[in-house]
Amino acid sequence: MNHLSISNVRSEALFVSALQRTDDPSVVQIQEAIARAVRQFGGRGCAERVAQEFGDHPEVAVGRMRWAREAVDGAFGAIRPQAARATRPKAARARPLASSVVAPAGCAA
Repeated sequence: MNHLSISNVRSEALFVSALQRTDDPSVVQIQEAIARAVRQFGGRGCAERVAQEFGDHPEVAVGRMRWAREAVDGAFGAIRPQAARATRPKAARARPLASSVVAPAGCAA
């Protein structure tokens, strides 16, 4: 079963929309473009079009998807786990488990 997160659906919808990075779109324009694309193609239809573009023009699609993801995070807030981790201060990040493990006496670590 495929899990579609709202951030992924929004990013794919913006990717397939007519909106361009060079338009320097506002938050409202981004949100409207996403809504139009979802109404026009549906969530799965947007994903299918993204896949087609990555197959036909991977060198262009990578940059466009990067822009779409950043624009969605800016317009709706970063709710993607990777984006949320990147914005947390270092002190709030979890430490690796291995650094907190102490070997019992008499055992080599």
